[in-house]
Amino acid sequence: MAETQAATRLREYETIFLVKPELTDDNVDRLKERVRGIVTREGGKVIRFTVWGKKKTLYPIAKQPRAIYVHTHYLGSAKMVAEVERNLRNLDEVTRYLSVKLADEVDPESRPVLEDVKMAGDVDETRPGAPAERDTPFRGESADEASETEEEGTEEA
Repeated sequence: MAETQAATRLREYETIFLVKPELTDDNVDRLKERVRGIVTREGGKVIRFTVWGKKKTLYPIAKQPRAIYVHTHYLGSAKMVAEVERNLRNLDEVTRYLSVKLADEVDPESRPVLEDVKMAGDVDETRPGAPAERDTPFRGESADEASETEEEGTEEA
């Protein structure tokens, strides 16, 4: 009896992986479904996928300053996590991944499956139509010239 009860208990994990920024939403969904298939095939349970969107990274990863962040929350065994990471390592679209164990011996029935979430990500700083703010003058330009050009721009508008 103790063996069957222990067998139904799983560990709780989360995996965050970075995807190349030029991928479309369909390709990101394909990656999510691939990870979901691995987790269910290995006897785990996916709780939620959260796509955090395209964000700026601290330093360039795979020569890209931005990446699409995907967060996966699931239940499973250590062997299953190794299989998920092995598949992520073999995908060219995935540039980085990190898995963390959150809890031991979690009852899968106590964790409901939540709806997947997609967030907007960062807004580009140089979007069209955004006003360009200049606090300091350009190189070779005095502060008086910078204020004169700003005043001329407001008069024309």
